[in-house]
Amino acid sequence: MRRSSDWKDYRLIDASGGQRLEMWGEYLLVRPDPQIIWKNPDPSPLWQKADAIYHRSSSGGGSWEYKKRLPESWNISYKELKFMVKPTGFKHTGIFPEQAVNWDLCSQLIKNANKDINVLNMFAYTGGATLACAKAGARVCHLDAVKGMVDWARNNAALSGLSDKPIRWIVDDAVKFLGREIRRNNRYDGIILDPPSYGRGTNGEMWRLEDNIYDLMNMCTQVLTDKPLFIVLNSYTTGLSSSVMSYLLNMTVGKRFKIRVESDEIGLPVEKTGLSVPAGNTAIVYFD
Repeated sequence: MRRSSDWKDYRLIDASGGQRLEMWGEYLLVRPDPQIIWKNPDPSPLWQKADAIYHRSSSGGGSWEYKKRLPESWNISYKELKFMVKPTGFKHTGIFPEQAVNWDLCSQLIKNANKDINVLNMFAYTGGATLACAKAGARVCHLDAVKGMVDWARNNAALSGLSDKPIRWIVDDAVKFLGREIRRNNRYDGIILDPPSYGRGTNGEMWRLEDNIYDLMNMCTQVLTDKPLFIVLNSYTTGLSSSVMSYLLNMTVGKRFKIRVESDEIGLPVEKTGLSVPAGNTAIVYFD
């Protein structure tokens, strides 16, 4: 497992009974995590001091129970990057802290490339990977279908002092955008994908990642430069294990390029136990 262990403003304090106890800056939040199927017989005393607890609803979604008044949003930092944290109605806060291990990876690859790098960040959410790549010196196309998420990412760029970096902010459907980029002959040295497990098409139709990821990766292959640098594919979907993603990438990207794929779980260290909570899978394509 690749663990994101360099955070200062985020801490996973304990994990027990289907819940995470997390410190986001100076605020303690409790959020559900269905992978936490164990109970800690020696729980942290900080569970009793949580500032807010997210409760799932039996009909879907859920709501926050606030133990004390919190600001609508606040800022935290990861190394030289700054992010706005804001509890949402879907338990999220605007950051997936486990992804910092991939931010660092992409940043290092870009810095070591010794050439101009053009990166496409798809399903880019609030821009963690976008900011890391831009900070490392890349040109970045930040793509998300939700305008509110792109606005949030722009705000994070401003907080991080990166507003003047060459970042294209695009609100669009991923497949439609890729189709246009193929026709325009626009090409990228690196591609980052962090797709949701489920989504809706432009006409409101439901789609599942497992049903669409093969075609999506074939389209991604068509927007790569002749000498690409990397692809990073993330998955929080049960059916897309690290081994499945590795096979998929070899059967798509590997049909055009000579590649090496490394895939593994990513996760977060738990302070109370010294163990790690899994938080998805990542497959990384290196080009030979």
